[in-house]
Amino acid sequence: MALQALQSSGVAFRRILSHFPEELSLAFAYGSGVYRQVGPSADQKNAMLDFVFTVDDPVAWHSKNLKKNWNHYSFLKVLGPKIITTVQNDYGAGVYYNPFIMCDGRLIKYGVISTNILIDDLLNWNNLYIAGRLQKPVKIIAMNENIALRSALDKNLRSAVTTAFLMLPESFSEEDLFIEIAGLSYSGDFRMVFGEDKTKVLNIVKPNIAHFRELYGNILQDNPQVVYKIQQGRLEIDKSPEGQFTQLMTLPKTLQRQINHIMDPPGKNRDVEETLLQVAHDPDCGEVVRLGMKKSVVYSSLKLHKMWKGWLRKTS
Repeated sequence: MALQALQSSGVAFRRILSHFPEELSLAFAYGSGVYRQVGPSADQKNAMLDFVFTVDDPVAWHSKNLKKNWNHYSFLKVLGPKIITTVQNDYGAGVYYNPFIMCDGRLIKYGVISTNILIDDLLNWNNLYIAGRLQKPVKIIAMNENIALRSALDKNLRSAVTTAFLMLPESFSEEDLFIEIAGLSYSGDFRMVFGEDKTKVLNIVKPNIAHFRELYGNILQDNPQVVYKIQQGRLEIDKSPEGQFTQLMTLPKTLQRQINHIMDPPGKNRDVEETLLQVAHDPDCGEVVRLGMKKSVVYSSLKLHKMWKGWLRKTS
């Protein structure tokens, strides 16, 4: 059913996209308005549609969008595209959002992010805000032939799989894996403790197992450290210290640094590789990785929340 809804919505998404400047390296829609969820976000028909537009030149793109959609912007529109781009790049997660916009008969929210900033986040997980959304099924509406961006999108998915492997036991189900992956960007996010639905990850994964399988199936089948029993929906992974060290060495740099910070005693200043080798032999390796994820996410989620609170005060 979710797939049928998605197929029939392709034209609707492109109609909305036609209201914006065309210079996009990537455009995608995400969230409960695109993929069916259970729980409080289950009303797909009336849900706000969420979009992210990735652009090579944010100043030029905002300049054109201000001419086409002046009323989408807050008071910052009077300061011009350069100031808007400064706010976009230097505050929050490198994304500038215009929320609560009526477009082609639907309520939408859209974020604009620089292509270079997105690539850096996909590779290194600097804040995992947009990279985290791209670890879950999204509807790609437009994408150009940027090889660096396509490579970074693939690396982000592989990093999500590796991180989840390190936190899982030797044998587990597809659903276990997809729940871990979907929860990565919520690790340490205070919104999951205060206010938001605490079963959000389950509500995302359970109705969309087929979409997660489509997103990650080839990566799982190609991974030499995995036995993927597709018919049974089960996986087995290498949990030897050697196998875990190989996985730890491929993690994004921000997560590696957080793990190093957790494990490195004050004053010793070991290099990251030495620390990761120790973690690989630690029976609590998975919990160390989980704590590293929480520390990676908590800072960016608090920073973004403060930005949004200030934003809403200024625009209310």
